Amino acid sequence: MAARTLCGCRAITENSASFSPLLIKSMATQKPLLAANRTVSARKNSTVFPLGEQGPRSSPLTSGTPVKLLTRVEQLKLLTKAEKAGLLSAAEKFGFSLSTIERLGLLSKAEELGVLSAATDPGTPVALLTLSLVLLVLGPAFVYFVPEDSLWEIAIQAVVALASVAGGSAAFAASNLVSNLQKSN
Repeated sequence: MAARTLCGCRAITENSASFSPLLIKSMATQKPLLAANRTVSARKNSTVFPLGEQGPRSSPLTSGTPVKLLTRVEQLKLLTKAEKAGLLSAAEKFGFSLSTIERLGLLSKAEELGVLSAATDPGTPVALLTLSLVLLVLGPAFVYFVPEDSLWEIAIQAVVALASVAGGSAAFAASNLVSNLQKSN
């Protein structure tokens, strides 16, 4: 047997060729080395776990009930609210109807880009809130630090300030929406 030291701890392996810093052998449970060294991944950004285990390891963020987006949309009556606000008729006036969404394949494209998966990710509301705060601080900071010596510098200040306020507000609203969709009753 060969002994190796890792972070002040001794890990004993059967031979030096099969040493893995992530593999700690226990006398109670012996798993084959082959199963612990290989992983399976169906596609990019998917959960990866060692072969031989029953499923992905649970983490504090993923434990709990899965988010059911359409159920939450129905519970919050979001489509009714959009209809009463006139958003659906306005979208239809601009040529954006359900048949257009279907014809263009926008839902499948949104899934390819990870938009629909992000709506169920527990970290998305925090990431959007952080983005909104960064954007809302960026606008005033840019105006403060960029000099006002010429007209084009003032124009750049105005454009960056407006874009950061609009983007920060949109990210804040999206964070609130996704957070409400993920809440369970």
